[in-house]
Amino acid sequence: MDADALLDFLAAEFPQALSFGFDIEAVEHDRLLLSLPTGEVHLRPGGTVSGPTLMTLADTAAYLLLLSRLGPVALAVTTSIECHFLRKAPPGCLHAAATPLKIGRRLAVVSVSLTAEGVDGPVGHATVTYAIPRTATT
Repeated sequence: MDADALLDFLAAEFPQALSFGFDIEAVEHDRLLLSLPTGEVHLRPGGTVSGPTLMTLADTAAYLLLLSRLGPVALAVTTSIECHFLRKAPPGCLHAAATPLKIGRRLAVVSVSLTAEGVDGPVGHATVTYAIPRTATT
């Protein structure tokens, strides 16, 4: 699925996801780039982008990468997410680069690097595992 097909799928099956405000920057075979402009609603005390915002961006990027590879599999679900917060993420535009580590018959594991404009190096890294429903691969 390309970016337009992913957005159409979300609009039809998971419209609340679109309210998060992300932009699909690129969809490639082994990489999906997602961006999120952040503001006051995404901040924790001290002016740092909150952990839940970073995890949601990582999870969304992983889900969209998986859909881009498997097609419209609405019932693929996160079974685990491990997120490391590496640097302060200031308000502004965040970027997620998702790459597949393994896409198997029942599980997919995706690596997501999180960066922020104006920050050298990643602000976070997540490893996201998805369960793939039986109907998606049979």
